[in-house]
Amino acid sequence: MFTLRSPNPASARGVLRRDCLRIGGLGLCGLTLADVLRSDAAAGAARRTKSVIYIVLNGGPSHIDMWDLKPHAPTEYRGPFQPIATSLPGVEICEHMPRQAALMDRLALLRGIRSVENDHYLSEVYTGLPRTSGARPAFGSVVSRAAAAPGLLPYVSLSAVQSPPFEYENPHYAGAGHAPFRPFEEAVEDLSPPADRAAFENRRQLLRSLDRLLPEESCAELFRGTDRFQARALEMLMSSRVRDALDVSQEPEETLRRYGHRAGQYPHQTVKSILYDWDAKPFVQARRLVEAGVRVVTLQVAAWDHHSGPESDIFFALRRLMPLLDVSFTALCEDLDERGLTDDVLVVMLGEFGRTPRISELGPGREHWADAGCAVLFGGGLKTGQVIGRTDARAERSIEGRTTFQSVLATIYTVLGIDPASTLPDFQGRPQLLLDDPDPIRELV
Repeated sequence: MFTLRSPNPASARGVLRRDCLRIGGLGLCGLTLADVLRSDAAAGAARRTKSVIYIVLNGGPSHIDMWDLKPHAPTEYRGPFQPIATSLPGVEICEHMPRQAALMDRLALLRGIRSVENDHYLSEVYTGLPRTSGARPAFGSVVSRAAAAPGLLPYVSLSAVQSPPFEYENPHYAGAGHAPFRPFEEAVEDLSPPADRAAFENRRQLLRSLDRLLPEESCAELFRGTDRFQARALEMLMSSRVRDALDVSQEPEETLRRYGHRAGQYPHQTVKSILYDWDAKPFVQARRLVEAGVRVVTLQVAAWDHHSGPESDIFFALRRLMPLLDVSFTALCEDLDERGLTDDVLVVMLGEFGRTPRISELGPGREHWADAGCAVLFGGGLKTGQVIGRTDARAERSIEGRTTFQSVLATIYTVLGIDPASTLPDFQGRPQLLLDDPDPIRELV
């Protein structure tokens, strides 16, 4: 076991991104990237080249209607959709996901995932542990600190910032420098080089002058000894590599069509007459980012919190959502494969829980169900082409295997070269386990 240690836990708690000096665009972006580069150097030989794309179907996708159909269950359980055969003998999934069915011999399907919380708190999704376990760093922040990739942002979230208590991609005691980079609005502008390079150089000189004015005991870990990291960060700022990785407009239109961008519409979670265009760009952007070397890319796709009632008809929503997700997800997997990245990139797709196997009597809907969710994995050098776990005849609970969010994240850590039994010091310097149950899914690894 190794321990991920912080030289100054208190400073990690007290300094936020916006607390850093901001001299034009230089302070925020330069110092943030310098922190990333310093983490990269500290990782040393432990660095790995593997990455993960983590697709969250926020709201709770219905396991019994998508990946764990029970065609022989009573009518009040089985729903309106039919199962179809897949390329994996004996395995069936929903008729509205034919592309995943064709790719199933290269996927790993996890059935019967048990979550602790039965509400839309994504703590388990991003940390492996429920809120009752206390504030834990998001797994991407742990990866950023332990095994940052050389020369690029290690952790990118393609989900817009959410307000507490629904902000779960939080670095906490991993350190503010390991928060996810979110490429939205001002953050993207900070990656753009200044038009006036002379002014940019003046800002850099001013930053150096301010560094010399800082007392020795002040902000020691944050600002001292950063010259070579800042130099590399400034080089990244002046180059196009980061911006290019985020710029989907550089892709041909055929790529967007292949990923299913705007191929259909899906309904609002509570009002099915309100429709949204399907946005496949985050899938393309995720592929571009991992191809450029980003270690962790997370994204939340569409809306899956459809309940009972005429205006929140879950079956109406799934009939529209499943084919769209099917195209984007399989296009991503196939694109990675064609680029020779299958073993280097792990794709994980899941939600925070499943849906009640028994259809609600209030209308055509299913409610929250924590006892039996599903996940789909591709690549990463794992042993795919198998189904792990089995639920009972009504898809209510697991009767074979014991998969939790902790075991899913332990598997991700293992793929990325991080010991899931490691500890990380909290703000008081006390060692905290990354996971209480650090065992990865043995069938996969």
